[in-house]
Amino acid sequence: MIRFEDVSVTYDGVAEPAVRHVDFEVPEGELALLVGPSGVGKSTVLGAVSGLVPHFTGGTLRGRVTVAGRDTRTHRPRELADVVGTVGQDPLAHFVTDTVEDELAYGMESLGLAPAVMRRRVEETLDLLGLADLRGRQIGTLSGGQRQRVAIGSVLTPHPRVLVLDEPTSALDPAAAEEVLAVLQRLVHDLGTTVLMAEHRLERVIQYADRVVLLPEPGAAPVVGAPAEVMAVSPVYPPVVALGRLAAWTPLPLTVRDARRRAAPLRDRLPTEGARGTARPATTHPPETTAASPRPRSGRTFWSRVSRRADGGRSHGSPRPFGALADARDLQVRRGRVTALRGAGLDVSPGEIVALMGRNGAGKSTLLGALTGLVRPQAGSVTVGPVVPAATPPRELVRHVGLVPQEPRDLLYADTVAAECAAADHDAGAAPGTCRALVAGLLPGVSDDTHPRDLSEGQRLVLALAVVLTARPPLLLLDEPTRGLDYAAKARLVDILRALAADGHGIVLATHDVELAAELARRVVLLADGEVIADGPTAEVVVSSPSFAPQVAKILAPGQWLTVAQVREALR
Repeated sequence: MIRFEDVSVTYDGVAEPAVRHVDFEVPEGELALLVGPSGVGKSTVLGAVSGLVPHFTGGTLRGRVTVAGRDTRTHRPRELADVVGTVGQDPLAHFVTDTVEDELAYGMESLGLAPAVMRRRVEETLDLLGLADLRGRQIGTLSGGQRQRVAIGSVLTPHPRVLVLDEPTSALDPAAAEEVLAVLQRLVHDLGTTVLMAEHRLERVIQYADRVVLLPEPGAAPVVGAPAEVMAVSPVYPPVVALGRLAAWTPLPLTVRDARRRAAPLRDRLPTEGARGTARPATTHPPETTAASPRPRSGRTFWSRVSRRADGGRSHGSPRPFGALADARDLQVRRGRVTALRGAGLDVSPGEIVALMGRNGAGKSTLLGALTGLVRPQAGSVTVGPVVPAATPPRELVRHVGLVPQEPRDLLYADTVAAECAAADHDAGAAPGTCRALVAGLLPGVSDDTHPRDLSEGQRLVLALAVVLTARPPLLLLDEPTRGLDYAAKARLVDILRALAADGHGIVLATHDVELAAELARRVVLLADGEVIADGPTAEVVVSSPSFAPQVAKILAPGQWLTVAQVREALR
């Protein structure tokens, strides 16, 4: 159904091909998973299936791509629209109507389907994706995860023979992601739909794949095979595979169920204290970062290291404030007819990392908006350090709190990475080079003259994070910070956030990434329908939750082990 024959793609003005010698086939009715580190060309491969590469993106495509027998070199995207449905990383870029129901119908209307057929398929898709309650909602009022489901639904209604999906679960909560993947599996198994999907959160999708196409590094030929075989050599792999590698299990497990069947000997080797949650390795949280001692004892703080890189060794940071960095109480927020927050509250101390979790639409982004003054509550109180966010001018507020939004492009407006960094240094009053040093640490290899729009979704997020961090706000808020990040980039993000916490910053992560919460957060606050329903230590909250428990916790339950790093440390 999909065939790549020795395909290479070179974009205009770029010396090296984005992908080189790509050769693989996806038969009809299979789900193929495209994996690899960020920047290896996965989005280019996906774009070549729909004809967006090179007809829309420009550049030169060598070789041949055929879909259902149609050569994409001679068929433009509109001539493939009845065969291929595509959902990119950014749903907002694809929406053309105002409401959920109209967006689901638009693709069918463009193909000239009968009104009765359109109505039936819209209803079926609303039920499949759990969107029935949102049918009349304005798309602009939806959460990021809800928009993602609408985007997926809009390409399902025309019943394409091929689905191309770029990070389809990145903005979805665990339950919604399982629902979407179950729908894809039904389409593959029952209707013979062919699916080619790229996804960094392999822990969610690897068990559904019939085959895996691995792009190991930029310009390298792909490795194609069965999921377990490819995971054995892949540089990116989910926690269940990492645990299997640590325990030397052969073949490698791909599901929690398979791993649990083999895990009894491993559980017996682990200290019994772990079952009570008291034997947490020191690497999970900075050991010196406590409410009583928010500052690290070491004089080599994160910001002093960045300052030395940026200005040759001079330190120019101001002391971090002591006491609560944020205190939000009894917040009530209504958005039209929707109650986004009802009596919710949150407090954050210096050096604390809090994961804010809950299903899509639970109120996580609204709570972050209240802490940054973007949302004015109808009732309740919010203070961030000494200021009330909604009553504080933005230029002053950025020195108290910084927000990295779900859409990082909202913070990026310059033509090059260098210009973005220079503007960030100027706006924050930081030494020249401070922002660029942050970018180099988080995202090595990106040149100064790269345009932000030419970065991947994950790379843009990292650039936006560096822009916000340049002002050194004591309180840092991140909304879905690992969306679009591979495991290596996520590990670098974890390191820098830990260093910031050790330097006294308070960090709040609104995230659906249960593995990130397990790795990084000391505390989890769980929201549902605008209310806080749980607030406590990470192990206590997530282990008891089937939806929000990480893979390692599910495999090694009842012990409260959350990450492979904890298990490795305990086995030593």
